Amino acid sequence: AIITYNEERNIARCIDSVKSIADEILVVDSFSNDQTESICLSYNVRFIKNPFVGHIEQKNFALDHTLHDYVLSIDADEALSIELLEEIKKVKEDIKFDGYRFNRLTNYNGHWVRYCGWYPDTKLRLVKKSMARWKGTNPHDILEMENKNLTGFLKGDLLHYSYASIASHVNQTDKFTTIAARAAFAQGKRSSLAKIFTRPFLKFFRDYFFKRGFLDGRYGFIICSINALSAMLKYSKLYDLQKGKNI
Repeated sequence: AIITYNEERNIARCIDSVKSIADEILVVDSFSNDQTESICLSYNVRFIKNPFVGHIEQKNFALDHTLHDYVLSIDADEALSIELLEEIKKVKEDIKFDGYRFNRLTNYNGHWVRYCGWYPDTKLRLVKKSMARWKGTNPHDILEMENKNLTGFLKGDLLHYSYASIASHVNQTDKFTTIAARAAFAQGKRSSLAKIFTRPFLKFFRDYFFKRGFLDGRYGFIICSINALSAMLKYSKLYDLQKGKNI
C-alpha cells in the first residue's frame, strides 16, 4: 500500500523494489498533477484517487482498501533493500507474527545518515491489517498494533530517499511544522516564549552530541541545525495560533 502526491521522481523505484513479493500493489493518489499516475499505470497496480485530508487518514484509507490480510505499507520515497526483500520473502513462506518491524536508513542528498537520531529509526510496516491502524499526530503518522507483543523483527533496511537538496529539507520543514502546529493547537497544546527559545537549542544539542550527529560530517551539522529550526518553527507557529494570528 502506497500513498502518493506528485511522486514522479520516486514512485518507479518504490514499485520496482516490491513488485517481486507483492500479490497486489495498491496506490492511493491525492490527485497528482505530474506524471505519477502514468508511471503507476505502466505497472500492474491498482490506482485509486482519494482527496487528501491528512497522512494518517490517507494511510488508513489505503490499508482498508487492500485486498489481502497482510499489508506492507511503504511511502513513495522508500524502497526495500535486497536483504529486507529476502527477509520478507521468508516471511511469506512462514508467517509467525501479526506484524514485523525493520530499520529505516535515510539518504540525504546522496549521503546515508547513520546518526543524528535518524538511524536505526525502526518502523512497523508489515502487518496483519485487522490488527493494526495508523495513529499519531499529523504529519507524524505511526502504524501501531493492537497487541505490540505479536511483532517480529526483520534484518535489512527500508531505504528512505528523503531530501534531494538542503532547500527541499527546509521547504518540507516549513510545511510540516505548519501542519504540526495546527494539529497541536486543535489538541489543546500550547506554546510559550520559553519553549520557543529553549526547545531549538535542546533539540540541536541532543541530536548533534548525544545522537552523534557530528559523525555524519557536514550533513550531520546541517540536519541537526534544521531539526532545531523545526522545533523553533513549530512552537512559534503554535504561539501565533494562540494569539489569533494566521500561520
